[in-house]
Amino acid sequence: MTNEHGLTKVPYHVAIIMDGNGRWARQRGLPRLAGHRAGTENIRPVLEACVEYGVKMLTIWAFSTENWGRPEQEVRGLIRILSETIDRQLPELHANGVRLQHIGRLDRLPKKLQDKVRHAIDLTANNERITLNVAFDYGGRAEIIQAVQRIIRDGVAPEQVDEALFSQYLYTAGLPDPDLVIRTSGEFRTSNFMIWQAAYAEYYIVPVYWPDFGKEELYQALLDYSRRERRFGLITPQT
Repeated sequence: MTNEHGLTKVPYHVAIIMDGNGRWARQRGLPRLAGHRAGTENIRPVLEACVEYGVKMLTIWAFSTENWGRPEQEVRGLIRILSETIDRQLPELHANGVRLQHIGRLDRLPKKLQDKVRHAIDLTANNERITLNVAFDYGGRAEIIQAVQRIIRDGVAPEQVDEALFSQYLYTAGLPDPDLVIRTSGEFRTSNFMIWQAAYAEYYIVPVYWPDFGKEELYQALLDYSRRERRFGLITPQT
């Protein structure tokens, strides 16, 4: 069945690798932080488009575990942008029924920012219109290593470890795996993003940089997804 937007199926969970902010800024002769600010401002219209098209969960990758190795000024700027964005947009996001979640480590962020993130999560916990997962200080390998460490600390017997149990030790415990992963800027790699959760996700690569990724680009990604057949390692039933 095709919906009002011409989509035969809509992914429940879309995850986006928001790539290309720095290159977007360089093309315009701007500092890299100007690109990050433009990328941050682009999250809201994409989130609104997800609601319009029927997506129920959106995960955005804002800061990786490897990003700590960038110049100190850029790292401080990214942390400041996150803090300012929470202050500025949280009231309206809450009023519009957005549930906020954090994926990744919190302990390496400034204490004041940690408190802001926890407050945002608690405030929006009962909202149901759409869930926005913000992956900040997130890396797939680090996530898996920490999950293994916690399993060992909890004294779980080896024979008790299966996929369901392991998933409960990940940052995304209780959340559905992404159906569609979108990467902007045209790079063909996963870059350590949700490498457990996205094992069977559909991938869509778009050449535009993240600040220029808009409603039409999102629609094309969803349209492409709606035409694919997901088999999860099986074969298509023969008629």
